[in-house]
Amino acid sequence: MALLPHQPEWLDQLFACIDNRDADAFCGFLLEEATFRFGNADAVRGRTAIRDYVAGFFASIAAVEHRIEERWTVDGAVICSGRVTYTRLDGSTLSAPFANILKLGAADTRAAVRDYLIFVDASALYATA
Repeated sequence: MALLPHQPEWLDQLFACIDNRDADAFCGFLLEEATFRFGNADAVRGRTAIRDYVAGFFASIAAVEHRIEERWTVDGAVICSGRVTYTRLDGSTLSAPFANILKLGAADTRAAVRDYLIFVDASALYATA
């Protein structure tokens, strides 16, 4: 599997949609039959179900911010890693390292993501004191 020298132009746009908590815009990057998995949660299938899942998550937090530190394009996938900071509804924050694998089901275009896999330990996000 060779690393490709180019980066998809849409990757920063995708993360801007996430950081703006815009579930509809986020889903514009997904194929209709896409699969989405957040951490160790069960996978969600289909753009409409993913939109509902992501919108529910966005409603459960006050803000989210990603800092992408590394990104790679490989045959049929985009991989990135960095640090994400979640702001809870009470104003407190949780910061954690993340890695995402975006498996592409179409050409390197805006609506190409077939599988969106998020690897992050967000288990403390909803922990109570």
